[in-house]
Amino acid sequence: MCGYMLRTRSVSSPINRTTDGLRILVTRFRGRGLAGSRYDVWMPNLGPSEQLLGSFQNRRLSWARFSRQYRKELFLDGPIDLRSRTIKNHGQKFTLRLLKQLARQRPVTLMCHCAEDQLQCHRHVLRKLILSNRV
Repeated sequence: MCGYMLRTRSVSSPINRTTDGLRILVTRFRGRGLAGSRYDVWMPNLGPSEQLLGSFQNRRLSWARFSRQYRKELFLDGPIDLRSRTIKNHGQKFTLRLLKQLARQRPVTLMCHCAEDQLQCHRHVLRKLILSNRV
């Protein structure tokens, strides 16, 4: 993991352009009233599905099960794969690889609406996955 500048933060935390670098909002919903200046790029495709997030928030899923299902969601094939016999998209694999490469060159911060000290947040799972050997 050495050499990567990949952080996680709450989108409501104070902005620090020096350490935050590229600020990426990784939630399905941008949030009503959230100023576009709070992030540089919004990637809703990297947030958990509405159904999965709702099940976790309503305590129908444990954190461990939510984390496993979220990681699976990130690699689900999309409709475009049905029309492509040669090159498969395999979910967000290429986006995750891009973020990994960017984080080697400059600071990148993954953000969501959870509190800064929230440990059970998908942004932490996403960071760990990006830094793993799976992407």
